Amino acid sequence: MAFSRIMFRPCIDLHEGKVKQIVGGTLGGDPAQLRTNFVADRSSAWFAQLYKKDGLKGGHVIMLGPGNEAAAREALAAYPGGLQIGGGITIDNAQPYLEAGASHVIVTSWIFRNGQLDWERLNALVAAIGRNRLVLDLSCRRRGDDYFVVTDRWRKYTELTISKQTLDRLAVCCDEFLIHAVDVEGLCQGIDAQLVERLGQGSPIPTTYAGGARSLADLEEATRIGRGRIDLTIGSALDIFGGTGVRYADAVAFNRRQEAAGKDGFHAVPD
Repeated sequence: MAFSRIMFRPCIDLHEGKVKQIVGGTLGGDPAQLRTNFVADRSSAWFAQLYKKDGLKGGHVIMLGPGNEAAAREALAAYPGGLQIGGGITIDNAQPYLEAGASHVIVTSWIFRNGQLDWERLNALVAAIGRNRLVLDLSCRRRGDDYFVVTDRWRKYTELTISKQTLDRLAVCCDEFLIHAVDVEGLCQGIDAQLVERLGQGSPIPTTYAGGARSLADLEEATRIGRGRIDLTIGSALDIFGGTGVRYADAVAFNRRQEAAGKDGFHAVPD
């Protein structure tokens, strides 16, 4: 049996040192084709302090390319232990970011070489920082009937697919999974229901899905098709990021209702 839980998880996406919301599928290619939904006037630390004030934990800071290290560290300093960090994380900088205040480091590209998962690198990273401080980012794009993990700012396909077998094998190496549905990331046209369903059926550890969320109804939908196991990130649709689909205050209220329900005992979801 698995216990019903789904929470809104916040994010801070950094690009060229600023908090932005970007259409994921346009990242890393021709700069002229980059589609940006939102550029914040406020600092990364401001958003981190907001999440801290509202008791939101497990959010992720993602560094989209170079030039974001200072802004990332400002966010971590503003909310020590409350945020995860990803984007260019390797075995060399993982521990310094943890010491700077990150609860976990999020890793993708560094543990892949030539399209293959490098188990030697993954095992070395786990030995260095411990599996309980590691989140594996298995962000993916669809090809045919499968979802393939993509690396290097979501431009390079690997040979690893999202399946129960994959999730079971990797779950022993990390504390959580973070999975962006790259094809719908930033479009605010709805979540990739098939991917959420696959994660709900296959993931044995806490997993956060990101991509396409446009309303609080997506939280309810993710609860249903994800079997109560998948947390959801909302980015471009949030009013604090210039969106019109979701009020940030309503997302916070959703979490508080979930927490109150948890104190009374979640209902069980059959495996």
